[in-house]
Amino acid sequence: MKLYQSIGPNSYRVRIFMAEKGIELPSVQIDFARMEHKAPEFLKLNSLGQVPVLELDDGTVITESIAICRYLEALHPEPPLFGADAVSQGKIEMWNRRMEQEVFATIGNVALHTDPFFKERLTQVPAFAEAQRADVPRKWAWLDRELADGRPYIAGDAFSTADIIGMVASWLGDVFGMVIPDGLDNVGAWDRRMRARPSWNA
Repeated sequence: MKLYQSIGPNSYRVRIFMAEKGIELPSVQIDFARMEHKAPEFLKLNSLGQVPVLELDDGTVITESIAICRYLEALHPEPPLFGADAVSQGKIEMWNRRMEQEVFATIGNVALHTDPFFKERLTQVPAFAEAQRADVPRKWAWLDRELADGRPYIAGDAFSTADIIGMVASWLGDVFGMVIPDGLDNVGAWDRRMRARPSWNA
């Protein structure tokens, strides 16, 4: 197998997942500055010109970070980051969706609609970006209320992919000046625990 990756939250998500699993794969670093993601040979792997991309030994290609993580989970089920039984799998999937849609996407929309890197990917709407930026504190405040029950991880008692999505959202917020607001004690404590994990530096 070979993992094509670069800077950015989706490659980071897969690296965190692999670090938590203890998985090591040969890696190809795609240089955005040199437009390697738009090179014809790379577009044969992913017509969207995006990373990460996992190429299997038989030539099969898997794109999209969560799809790659699910494939790796099937090969390396321990520790189970998508849940160990029906209940935990359902709850983790619920929280994956919530973290993706409520927190990560809100921060990501600011990046998509302001960073020049994305200007050819979509029609940027700066006013939408600013509206999304204004929503970010409310999204973290919502999560803070959810974590008020004292559970250590987003989906319950065990670290999961829902925490990884949260970690990547927190990291992306740092990059684009949208840090977790002060006064959110539950989210703040969770964030400090996540940043203390070795995988934060993956």
